Amino acid sequence: MTLPLVEPDPELLREARVLIDVRAPVEFAQGALPGAVNLPLLDDEERRLVGIAYKERGQQAAIELGQRLVSGGIKASRMAAWQRLVEQHPDALLYCYRGGLRSQIAQQWLGEAGIERPRIRGGWKAMRQGVCARIDAAAEQPLLVIGGLTGCAKTTLIQALENGLDLEGCARHKGSAFGRHPLPAPSQIDFEHAMGLRLLSLGGPLVVEDESRQIGTASVPLAFWRAMEQAPRLRVEMPLDWRIGQIQKDYIDDLWAIYQQQFGEWLGWTLMRKQLTTALLRLKKRLGSARQARIARLQQLAFREHERGNRQAHEAWLGPLLTEYYDPMYRYQLEKRDPRRFLHVGDWDSCLAAARAWSVEAPRLGAASASLIPAQAGVLRNH
Repeated sequence: MTLPLVEPDPELLREARVLIDVRAPVEFAQGALPGAVNLPLLDDEERRLVGIAYKERGQQAAIELGQRLVSGGIKASRMAAWQRLVEQHPDALLYCYRGGLRSQIAQQWLGEAGIERPRIRGGWKAMRQGVCARIDAAAEQPLLVIGGLTGCAKTTLIQALENGLDLEGCARHKGSAFGRHPLPAPSQIDFEHAMGLRLLSLGGPLVVEDESRQIGTASVPLAFWRAMEQAPRLRVEMPLDWRIGQIQKDYIDDLWAIYQQQFGEWLGWTLMRKQLTTALLRLKKRLGSARQARIARLQQLAFREHERGNRQAHEAWLGPLLTEYYDPMYRYQLEKRDPRRFLHVGDWDSCLAAARAWSVEAPRLGAASASLIPAQAGVLRNH
């Protein structure tokens, strides 16, 4: 029986094909390909036993043990899961770690049932190499970084651009002490795969938010991070009251909507309060005991007022959080920046216009010269 193969082209990911990952659950949890569904040939314990047999007695002994472990009802159950998914997604593809024995066995069993589906040559490893190569290549593209104080809606600005790369979205984290997402954070591998998948659609100039290399539990790949450090910048400046409203939306309203959807009214509220309380407690070393305690009291009062329907009460602790913690920290980092790298400083709308103008001009001049492009479209350098 000839078992069909497809080449490990990252473009397969852009096609949003359903991928059947036949690796063990523990491997899948460490990082999968976008669009993959884990329907393993061997579960974690079976994989462990087969691995021991391979090391001690060689490949043939490992194969024979695997056949004994996955037989009868177990084999029928796993076959049925593959068949159901292929019936729902007839263009699905198979892969294992290297595109070898496990995905080949799955192919063969499906073929015996009259279902022919290709496997990816080189499997997960080859596809991952292609995704990582795309991230490294992106470090050579023209790159613009959007900076500004906390609450200036930089992420919203990135999302408004066709060529924006939302690193916080890839990391499921807002990039601050209060930015943890209620859903589990992706593994480092899954973060890189989400980043690479977005980059497959972005072949020209890129615009990203000014981030530290660490975003939640994820780290920006080194080559791309170095490109960010050298890139030209725009800086968004907005009034304090505007920024307080924005972080209330980010840290309270949007967060509450997610918690409520995931966990329901009572448990969602309890978990959200715990997250925000714990996040503020972690700032004790930087804020100092007295300031942290004062803001914590205001936070607890705001929670009680919120329960009575007064959402605006959060302004009482979000304001000091900005002025006493985030703003001094950002200004300290700003002092390290070469002011000549800021192509434009202005409000949100003017920075959006400047980013769009830069994106039009950058391809004409190339990555090396893009850092010299001034703000265009009638936008002042200082707004």
